[in-house]
Amino acid sequence: MLEKTTSVTPRLVADHCKKLTKDEINSLPIRRWEGPIHLVRDDNQVALAVDRLKNETLLGFDTETKPVFRKGISHLPSLLQLAGEELVYLFQLNRLTHFAPLQELMEDHHVAKVGVGIAQDMDQLRAIFSFNPVQCHDLGDMARAMGIESHGLRTMAARFFNFRISKRAQCSNWDSPVLKPFQITYAATDAWISREIFLAMRGEGSRAFDKLAI
Repeated sequence: MLEKTTSVTPRLVADHCKKLTKDEINSLPIRRWEGPIHLVRDDNQVALAVDRLKNETLLGFDTETKPVFRKGISHLPSLLQLAGEELVYLFQLNRLTHFAPLQELMEDHHVAKVGVGIAQDMDQLRAIFSFNPVQCHDLGDMARAMGIESHGLRTMAARFFNFRISKRAQCSNWDSPVLKPFQITYAATDAWISREIFLAMRGEGSRAFDKLAI
């Protein structure tokens, strides 16, 4: 079990709307999630994982999908990542058939889910198992409300925390039955930083959060 990543401290609010160049972002140090990661790849692990996640009030959310290199072909998500305060769960959707606990979690009004492009991700998940998503909040929409032009996780991590996250694994084979260590770390990091960015935004008291029951 890896040591938990220390808390990250947001930059000054005045820096957040400053446009960052690609070179500026690439010059920043890399950070990644270093805490516990639980890989859920069997149906008998799903209920226990969801029971743990239901104790959270805020989850970082992301999915990973096998990359497409030809037009006219699309894939459903292979992986669902959910990050709580001290741990991250990765659900290998392509190895699961029992989704009832995840359905309950997606419909739980007491657990908020935050991520970039979360509406599209939810639509794709609903093609795998049926649910009515609630308490889902898009970081991109909130960033726009704060006057931030670029809404990707990598850019927002740089803006808020002055570090970058690696995107090296983005186009790797997420449909593989056995994920490699670098894929697992990458996937966990995306969910973790989604949660951290939300907390940083909320800490500034933006009007984008006025109606959120979180």
